[in-house]
Amino acid sequence: MSDPIERLTSLFERFPGIGPRQAARFVQFLLRSSPAIRRELAEAVVALSGSVHQCTRCMRFHAGARPLCGVCENPRRDDSLLAVVASDADLLALERSGTYRGRYFVLGGTISLASEKMNGLRMRELLARVQEMTAADLAEVILAFPANPEGDTTAVRVREELEPLGIVEGFAVTQLGRGLSTGSELEYADPETLKSALASRR
Repeated sequence: MSDPIERLTSLFERFPGIGPRQAARFVQFLLRSSPAIRRELAEAVVALSGSVHQCTRCMRFHAGARPLCGVCENPRRDDSLLAVVASDADLLALERSGTYRGRYFVLGGTISLASEKMNGLRMRELLARVQEMTAADLAEVILAFPANPEGDTTAVRVREELEPLGIVEGFAVTQLGRGLSTGSELEYADPETLKSALASRR
């Protein structure tokens, strides 16, 4: 594809939730913007490769040269709680609620109902992280997935993997209560709704 407008439009279309019309609007905005803004955007994208890393403990992306993110490095977090979330955006949503003070693990998505396979999800890494945390008196693993069919299916499968280990190691596996309305995404929930969902987990 030689046309730079078409090429950039097609790249924007790969973004989650972005269709052809919205992708075209992004490109038109950039065309109307000053060269300085376009240069700043290009430099920010390039910087992702050099200054952003994946935390080796919770698997979220973070800026900085250290292997652990700020949440995992914080000694004041509660080591008895582990929230398993689908994405970095869900982790940030729980942090904004100001209610949860435990540890996190980013699974990397939810199960697609079309395939019902866990390909691409960090299940092996999650099991290793849970076993590592049992030495620090892990008491509860909270499944904090979106309140939709994909999130519910993922919660069932992850619970099946974790509950046998929980029986042996003495931790509970719970999931967020329905303070979240069915079909809602965690990253868009307001702090009060997330507080309610955490308080009513079961």
